[in-house]
Amino acid sequence: MASATVSLQTSDSATWQENPSQTSRRADPASGFEEMNSHSQSSKALSAPDAFAGLIGSSELIQRVKEQVRTVAPTDSTVLLEGETGTGKELVSRAVHNLSQRKHRALIKFNCAAIPHGLVESELFGHERGAFTGAIARKLGRFELADQGTLFLDEVGEIPLELQVKLLRVLQEQEFERLGGTQTQRVNVRLVAATNCNLEEMVSEQEFRSDLYFRLNVFPITIPPLRERTEDIPLLAEHFLKEYSRRMDKRIDSIPESTQERLKQHPWPGNVRELQNFIERAVILTTGPTLSAPLEDLKIPVGAEPPPAVTLRQAESSHILKILHETNWVLGGPRGAAIRLGLKRTTLVSKLRKLGLSRPVPGAAL
Repeated sequence: MASATVSLQTSDSATWQENPSQTSRRADPASGFEEMNSHSQSSKALSAPDAFAGLIGSSELIQRVKEQVRTVAPTDSTVLLEGETGTGKELVSRAVHNLSQRKHRALIKFNCAAIPHGLVESELFGHERGAFTGAIARKLGRFELADQGTLFLDEVGEIPLELQVKLLRVLQEQEFERLGGTQTQRVNVRLVAATNCNLEEMVSEQEFRSDLYFRLNVFPITIPPLRERTEDIPLLAEHFLKEYSRRMDKRIDSIPESTQERLKQHPWPGNVRELQNFIERAVILTTGPTLSAPLEDLKIPVGAEPPPAVTLRQAESSHILKILHETNWVLGGPRGAAIRLGLKRTTLVSKLRKLGLSRPVPGAAL
């Protein structure tokens, strides 16, 4: 990628999170779900500058992202946002919604990685009373709540394989059945999906359905990491400085040029969120009018490359092995590894074969 920067800014101090809370109504937080009702934002159409209010930066890469959003937003096409954690995918999804014909309807947000796999179907599609133990009343899912509006599915790569067929159907046919129900529900929903995984690689490893991938990948937008848009780092730092100075009732007027240069040299593996947290810490420590940043906290040496990313397969194998060691390789039963991993025993066995994992021979070196 070129060297440019996506940057984020919001009008309130919660500023910049992948899951910021600018909501008019919030459902159960355990599900990782938020709703933004655009009626509460404004009864008037948002202008383009207002729609991009959360995106700071003049770099070529951020301007390209904005242009892609302007191009696709007026359509109802599915958008796939790709990029590392902390780059601002949710802010881009909000811009897509605010520049669309659905801007006066709800923007529903759901993090697919925030709840156990066994609850994802109920959260997305709803359930009928008695569908399972504890289902004491009918519950609407996110697709019904987003009817006529936009649904933002974050971490879409975490959706269980067994649910991907149902998701594909609702994207193609705009219809589904609630869990435990037989009546077909019809909806009109525009989908924006986001992932920090390589879905194409997951497809090749049979961990993500190819037909669903192609259905999601109608209009992909890649959000660049902060290290590729370093010219925007001073703008971000100044923004966060103003925000946190105001919140902490401090008068800090400037950032030394040497500090700004050091910030531009750091690779920021945590992207804009990491920079935001660093500036907040610096404001806490500063007692005078000039920002005193704890540059020694930037552990990665100048010029060093960020550590190589761990692949999804490696991370999954490592986590499964950890749980298997803790359960002494007991797969089933109430205290077995399958329950702890939120999987069926047969699914876990299949994963072990696919990942090439097997119980070590007693006495063999690990």
